[in-house]
This record gives sequence, structure tokens and C-alpha cells, in this order.
Amino acid sequence: MVAVPNWLVVGLAIAGGLAVLFAVLFVVGERFFPPAAANPGSEHDGEWKRRAEIRAYLDAIDEPYTEDYALDGEPVAFYLPERDVAITFDGQAYFRIERQGLHAVLVEHEMPGAHLGARLPFETPETRFDRRQEGDARNDGRERRQRWERRRRSASSGPSGTTTAEGERQRVDSAFDTLGVPRDADEDEIRAAYREQVKEVHPDHGGEEEAFRELQEAYTAARDAAN
Repeated sequence: MVAVPNWLVVGLAIAGGLAVLFAVLFVVGERFFPPAAANPGSEHDGEWKRRAEIRAYLDAIDEPYTEDYALDGEPVAFYLPERDVAITFDGQAYFRIERQGLHAVLVEHEMPGAHLGARLPFETPETRFDRRQEGDARNDGRERRQRWERRRRSASSGPSGTTTAEGERQRVDSAFDTLGVPRDADEDEIRAAYREQVKEVHPDHGGEEEAFRELQEAYTAARDAAN
């Protein structure tokens, strides 16, 4: 029978003792210092923070909104019913909504909610949020606001040689003709006609940018007249 060296016996005894000690320490630690419960929404903390900021901003500018709205089956974080504008954190949803010709605003999780006003496609009143924004953040949406304002201002000016009222009537009649709907069409009929045509003229589908812009302006004019 081979004799086991004393140093090997001592080493095995020490290793076994350390293993038992670590096991005891682990059990004691688990019992007296349990790990903090995981927050199921922790990975979405950025989104929840932005949602709270967006709510505060929309409330500050008195803009009605619906949260977690299904826009033609596409879930969006916020929907502004009076503007027909969707706000989403999902980049893919943003592009799908844009391809339908609707106004969509993409909000990154790291973007402060106070910067939302610079991205909205309409003029927003100045608030305490705006005064805290950096200048470059406001420039980010300047082009959209100018485009929106040009459409709004066009309602107050008619073609050369006509009165303002005549010019407005001609503009609205032209809008309904562009959409191919009768002058007494309601908002649902106008939206359906717009969405049908936008599939053909949207630049993403091979359409012309100018035709797409004219269709958007016609939709805005007809919808405003129907309301």
C-alpha cells in the first residue's frame, strides 16, 4: 500500500476547509444581504423618463394628446389628435408611419423631452422648457416648422387679383380636387383618399418630392376645411 505524503494530506484538508468556509459565507451573505430586486422596467428607464418629460411639455403648451395610441394598428407612444402627429421611440415604426404620409416624430431615449418642440411640425408657444434649450436643438426642427407655417400662411393670402376669401376658397377647392373627394367629404374620407394617393407619390415609393409636398398641403387644407 502506497503511503500518502503528509504534505498532500495537509493540502487537501486546507482546500476542503476553505471550500466549506466559502460555502458558509455565501449562505450567510444571501440570507442577511439579499440582492436588490430587479426592476422589471429598468432597461426602459430612459423611455419612462422621456415619457414623463414629454407629458410635462405637452401639458405646458396645452396640446391635447393620447398616450399609447394605435395609429392604424401601429402603436405609438403619443398621438396629437388635433395635429394628426405621432410621437414614437421606435425607429422602425417611425419610418412605417412616414411612408404612409403621416407626420411622425422620432424621439431618442437620450433626448430631453424639452427638445420635443424643435421637432414638432408646427409652431409651439415659448415655455420655460424652451428657454432652457440649446440653440442647436431648436435649429433641428426649423425646416419642418417653416414648411408647416408656409402652409398655414397660404390660407390667408390668395392668388394675384383675388380677395383673401376668394383665394382661400380656390385653395380649398383645389385641395379637394387634388385628393379626388367631394367638397362635402368628411375628415375620414379625406384621410382615406390621402393615404391611398400617398402610396404612389411618396419619394420612398419612387414618387416626386414636389408631388408629395403638394399632396400633403392639399391634405392639410382639406382637413382644416372639413373641421
